[in-house]
Amino acid sequence: MQHRRCWVCEVSGSVAVSGGKSTASANTVAPWQRISVVCNKRSLQGGRFLTRKRAGAPFPGEKCRGAFPFREQAPDQPEPVALKYLAKSLGLDSVGFGYLQTTFGVLQLVGGPIFGRFADQFGARAALMLSCSSGSAFFLLASISTSVPLLFLSRLPAVFMHGIPGAQKVITDLTTPSQRAGALGKLGLCFGIGIIVGSALGGVLSTKFGIFVPIYVGLVGSLVSTAIVMVWIPSQAELKSEHPVTQRSPSQSGSVFSLREILRLMKFPGVMEVFIIKVFAGLPIGLFLIMFSIISMDFFGLEAVQSGYLMSYFGVLQMVVQGLVIGRLTSLCTERTLLRLSVFVFAGVGLGMALMRNVLHYCIVAVPLVFAFSTLGTITDSILTKSVPASDTGTMLGICASVQPLTRTVGPAIGGLLYKQFGVSSFGYLQLVVNVGLFVYLLKSNIPLKERKGL
Repeated sequence: MQHRRCWVCEVSGSVAVSGGKSTASANTVAPWQRISVVCNKRSLQGGRFLTRKRAGAPFPGEKCRGAFPFREQAPDQPEPVALKYLAKSLGLDSVGFGYLQTTFGVLQLVGGPIFGRFADQFGARAALMLSCSSGSAFFLLASISTSVPLLFLSRLPAVFMHGIPGAQKVITDLTTPSQRAGALGKLGLCFGIGIIVGSALGGVLSTKFGIFVPIYVGLVGSLVSTAIVMVWIPSQAELKSEHPVTQRSPSQSGSVFSLREILRLMKFPGVMEVFIIKVFAGLPIGLFLIMFSIISMDFFGLEAVQSGYLMSYFGVLQMVVQGLVIGRLTSLCTERTLLRLSVFVFAGVGLGMALMRNVLHYCIVAVPLVFAFSTLGTITDSILTKSVPASDTGTMLGICASVQPLTRTVGPAIGGLLYKQFGVSSFGYLQLVVNVGLFVYLLKSNIPLKERKGL
């Protein structure tokens, strides 16, 4: 039987496949691999995947649909859709593309705290200009990549491509602590819209006009963003925070690359506890989302178009929660209450995922899932920035931004093992156990969440 080939790229639920109806996937996921599969019409052998490594596979005229349904699972500066096609056209196989993605993730992981310290020392405007300029360099290098080494070289600017924490730094500078959570939620809404529209636009442009056109559009967009930052963001953002900086913080006098100054923030009351909750409460779901392109085909039996619609559904849910729900909740409830609520809802989501059997069940579970994910991310960012001096908020946001690249780096190995050995329900049970434990801890402990005055 003749099989159609497809290449599935599982980046936070983004699915890209070649034409044809395909539902199979791969049975092994290395920590640095994306997945190449050979598909046929609903052909699964004993529920296991059909795998084949492909070296130098030809570049197909693929259509791409996808979105980043959860802000906390999307990279600070998502790579354009066309780059994976460019990698394939240069003869990079799935293993090599995995190394390329890992390079991007590690650079973002390392660069997050460094970018945050840069923002603290030189201001939000300089940090955003650095991020947008790095994005311009990224797209420029990608546009002239005619070989695999140049393609890897184009990833180097990713170390400073942190648009989300840069914008969050502006928000923390220009809002009072009582307004911060709602403002961060609205900021997440804006980024969510941009990522969803950008993903769809990238797929259309690459299909109709070629793989380099989205890269050129990204280059122009980054240059325009740099100009906007220069014109509209003040060089010294007016601090409206209730805890103005009255003395020079040690963070401002140390080196941008000082690991000791970065780790110093973890010693402030409540910071380590809240950060651990931020990392582990969403980790099982993060593993699930990394494996979602596989799960959507094998477990749910979805085709590419249906997966795209499902991702769009998640994106709309996220925009509603971040734009309309979180701001209202923060005016009615304390952040401690919302933190407990998000962890409790996460536990319920875990139970629902353990019991779900079809895509309809998952669409129902997605409502509390998106609520918990968005609320936890926004509230923990707000709590952590208010738990450190005002002069250290950039570094704290940079540390928070490193959570997602860390998950993307180690997630495929853990997620692949869980899925292969225990099935989809294992993600739900792990989510349930972890969050029940965290909820009990939050009830019994008295984590200090009071705002600290700037030092």
